[in-house]
Amino acid sequence: MNKKEWRHKIKSALQELSKEEHHIFSTMIKNRLLKQPFLKDCQTIAITISKPPEVDTYGIIEELWGMEKRVVVPKCNPTLRTMDFYEILSFSQLETVYMDLKEPIPSETVYVSPEEIDMVIVPGIVFDHKGYRIGYGGGYYDRYLSGYKGRLVSLAFHLQLVDELPYEAHDIPVDVIITEKASINCAENRRG
Repeated sequence: MNKKEWRHKIKSALQELSKEEHHIFSTMIKNRLLKQPFLKDCQTIAITISKPPEVDTYGIIEELWGMEKRVVVPKCNPTLRTMDFYEILSFSQLETVYMDLKEPIPSETVYVSPEEIDMVIVPGIVFDHKGYRIGYGGGYYDRYLSGYKGRLVSLAFHLQLVDELPYEAHDIPVDVIITEKASINCAENRRG
């Protein structure tokens, strides 16, 4: 299957999740993420503001604030197809932009450079066990990550995992994928 077909297939499967399943699985993923040993070493964490049917990130962000972590969220520039991250201290510092996405209000938040970010939680629709992913098609993360050197983690429902995806030389895989069933060490799978 090509990227478009994979996107369609997994988006349809995500629509089948009940509200209750979505809530339970999101909570399991949050708890599994918070138990990761590497989280101790990460002070500044980049994460998206989710919208259904994505894994819910609101609870994760609240927990990270409670751990005194610095939470940064993306602000996209649709004209240049680039993005930057801004630190948020509260959900009131978000505004709704195009496609119903919530983004930081730059005048109320602080820009954070890639060098300051210890971990990026990378969104996607479909993932394989080696950490390759199919995103939403905008290429924002691919462009951003091409110069990023920190840890890459993805959160996904188990149904978003497939055995193998088509990928190109410039695609940047994530190190770890956390689902409601497991934490997958993608870096190790690529070596194996």
